[in-house]
Amino acid sequence: MLCAWSGPALAIAVLGGLLLANVLPFPPAAFMSPDEIARFYTQSTTRTLTGFALTSFCMGFAFPLTGLIAVYLVRMEGRTPILTFTQLSCGAATGVLLTTPMILMAVCAFRPDRSPELIQLLNDAAYLLLFTPIAPFCIQNTAIAMAIFNDRNPQPVLPRWVAFANLWLVFLFLPGLLPFFFHEGPFAWHGVFVFWLGLASFGGWATMMGLVLRQAVLHDAAAAAGT
Repeated sequence: MLCAWSGPALAIAVLGGLLLANVLPFPPAAFMSPDEIARFYTQSTTRTLTGFALTSFCMGFAFPLTGLIAVYLVRMEGRTPILTFTQLSCGAATGVLLTTPMILMAVCAFRPDRSPELIQLLNDAAYLLLFTPIAPFCIQNTAIAMAIFNDRNPQPVLPRWVAFANLWLVFLFLPGLLPFFFHEGPFAWHGVFVFWLGLASFGGWATMMGLVLRQAVLHDAAAAAGT
């Protein structure tokens, strides 16, 4: 049950950490100068570092959620759980890919006397790493959807709408590739189709999967109690 609650906890804790770090509601824009980027990280160092410390720690909630998803996917696949292992490996990669940018942002604030150009370099690396490596997200969601569609159990392990939701989220993640090419506008890393859509999509996915799996755990517990 705790693994199921790690989904909503991940979404809420990351939101709180980014608010504390001043990344929300307005992250540093891709077009900002080195001095402006440096000022963003050094104007409230303790608060910023606390926010990134909280966020980097709570990104770890992605791992128990991924593990619980794997438990239910293997029930769908049986003796050849290829999609289960695909989901598990991509989920693990996702956890690492989401934690690393938070650490890089913390490095930006760690030494306020560092050269603004170096802070800008680390900031660029952090935000591009946060949004552009979408392949693990997309493959993980596709694997979940395929496993649900191929489920041949008399009583489906997870409802089919969860598969459609995961496939829809694949398309919502696709704009994450565009920050490579834009410094301004809705397709830059601070833009609505990358930052806000990506944040809302991932938070919504983690919450949805956590709550759906909670229902599955409760159903299993009730079935076990009835036998």
